[in-house]
Amino acid sequence: MNNEKSKLEQLCVNTLRMLAVDAVERAKSGHPGMPMGAAPMAYVLWTKFMRHNPRNPAWPNRDRFVLSAGHGSALLYALLHLTGYDLSLDELKNFRQWGSRTPGHPEYGHTPGVEATTGPLGQGIANAVGVAVAERFMASYFNRPGFDLVDHYTYVLAGDGDLMEGISHEAASLAGHLKLDKLICLYDDNRISIEGSTDIAYTEDRAGRFEAYGWHVVKVDDGNDTESLSSAILEAQAVRDKPSIIIVRTHIGFGSPNKQDSASAHGEPLGAEEIRLTRENLGFSQESFYVPDQAQAHFCQVAEQGRASESGWQGLFDSYAGAFPELASEYRQWVDGQLTTGWESVIPVFPADEKGLATRAASGTVLNAIASKLPNLIGGSADLAPSTKTIIKEAGDFSPGNYSGRNMRFGVREHGMGSILNGMALHAGLIPYGATFLVFSEYMRPSIRMAAMMKTKVIYVFTHDSIGLGEDGPTHQPVEQLASLRAIPGLKVIRPADANETAEAWRCALGQVHGPTALILSRQNLPTLDRQKVSPAGGLSRGAYILKETQAGEPDVILIASGSEVHIAIKAAETLKGNGVAARVVSMPSWELFEEQPEEYRDKVLPPQITARVAIEAGSTLGWHRYAGDRGEIIGIDHFGSSAPSQILFKEFGFTAENLIDKTLKVLASNE
Repeated sequence: MNNEKSKLEQLCVNTLRMLAVDAVERAKSGHPGMPMGAAPMAYVLWTKFMRHNPRNPAWPNRDRFVLSAGHGSALLYALLHLTGYDLSLDELKNFRQWGSRTPGHPEYGHTPGVEATTGPLGQGIANAVGVAVAERFMASYFNRPGFDLVDHYTYVLAGDGDLMEGISHEAASLAGHLKLDKLICLYDDNRISIEGSTDIAYTEDRAGRFEAYGWHVVKVDDGNDTESLSSAILEAQAVRDKPSIIIVRTHIGFGSPNKQDSASAHGEPLGAEEIRLTRENLGFSQESFYVPDQAQAHFCQVAEQGRASESGWQGLFDSYAGAFPELASEYRQWVDGQLTTGWESVIPVFPADEKGLATRAASGTVLNAIASKLPNLIGGSADLAPSTKTIIKEAGDFSPGNYSGRNMRFGVREHGMGSILNGMALHAGLIPYGATFLVFSEYMRPSIRMAAMMKTKVIYVFTHDSIGLGEDGPTHQPVEQLASLRAIPGLKVIRPADANETAEAWRCALGQVHGPTALILSRQNLPTLDRQKVSPAGGLSRGAYILKETQAGEPDVILIASGSEVHIAIKAAETLKGNGVAARVVSMPSWELFEEQPEEYRDKVLPPQITARVAIEAGSTLGWHRYAGDRGEIIGIDHFGSSAPSQILFKEFGFTAENLIDKTLKVLASNE
């Protein structure tokens, strides 16, 4: 490299470093060390390799960049500003402040160019695996000889913390198995964490670990050597049949005379005097938020390259549309998040049946029906597909050599699955779903929370939804999971009562434009209600609806239930009718959908003046008081279950029509 070019590169790298340092200092909060050490690899990647258009951050065939080490957000914001994204210097000056577009950790949908909300460590690595999965599936579906319509890399920048978190093990293992060769991870190996040197807790052979996963491993011994960094990325791009990790030895807080390689550089501002010394050490201007003209002009070339890249792709797409008009139209439809016309027409209607079937089984039937009309519906389970009924028949497995398969085999990796699903959704084009037993949603909670935060359209199929699971006992019987899922803002939780409500639940989940949905399904058979005698299942879309009135006029009592307890409420209402009590049965499969309804509708279903209410659900009672009211009663379970057949457990724990009747009569007496 000639001397002038080397000086320009160093100037650009130092500009990135100091913009990040200044942003953290102005905020008096943040993480300057990682940006200072990782700036050279970020510079090389963003200016020499990544195909992206700052003027159109949503260009479908752009390379994706996920900052898994989200605490280093100031580096990403500096990159976005300098390369021409709609992120002004004033936004960098407002880092971490109210109303700014530069929050403490990157937030998808909030800042242009941010591909994923990151910060909880390891999530970004798994997101990137999901993005790479989506790229391979869509390439397999749409590409034709001479038309590589879908053809981009997924890059992820990760740190020691990302690799320590268990989710990275799950996701990286699967990525190696799937041979996702367009996935490249740059690992910021600075060997410092909050408590000090990583040697105090983290001494494994990282290279050996990833080699064992089936990854290609490249090492760069000097993180400031831009030529070696370029060579490493080129090597990774040339590898086929393996994802790649580039282990880059860096120094946290690089350039700081007193804080380089120290834990204090990780999560606190350098301080005014140390910043002065750092600028002096790097030979950089003492002016805060200084962007040299030479550096700005150089970074601006990225925008020009981006426009050219997108323009070339658009020309390819126009030719593709001429040769394959139907596929081109379908591609636009997928990327725009539109559903194929007619998909709702194939949703099955289940006949009334007292014996009925498990809602997990009904879900499997519905899934296969709609999958025939929605070819971008793709997903799987954490090694539980036979139990969760989530196999799309005759659709093949997504696997090395068959990236057109629609059944994902996630293995026993719930946490990794959850975050991979997020990445698949973030890519745009796919409707991902994932399944496991409800109790194991605990392993997925961080990923579900991130899905809700990012408003990704992910569908969770959680089966074996209560003590009705039976003999496997309390370790497998969910109790508190429904309440904890309902506590996540933005997550739609739906627990259908029978097969037809299950069909409607899928309709609602697919109809959601933004945000995830959790379907909560039974292991045991539930009667398929006779809809000639009760209200249509379409009422599910409003979260709660009047399922049955035992006589005309205002009821004496309201029985509220979800899922497997709805048929118990109907049976109890019929008996109460014989005792002269007018009971209304309300099916309430989704609190979230109900709360979205107008107050007028909610008051119609649950009239405020009727205070005699009993809610029944085979789960924690937490939260049900808002619907049962101060003068009502709740039949739930606030302790762990037991190992026994489900019918025994329901009887012993009070989930019977007899107990519901007894509680109802007591509530009526207390409300007189």
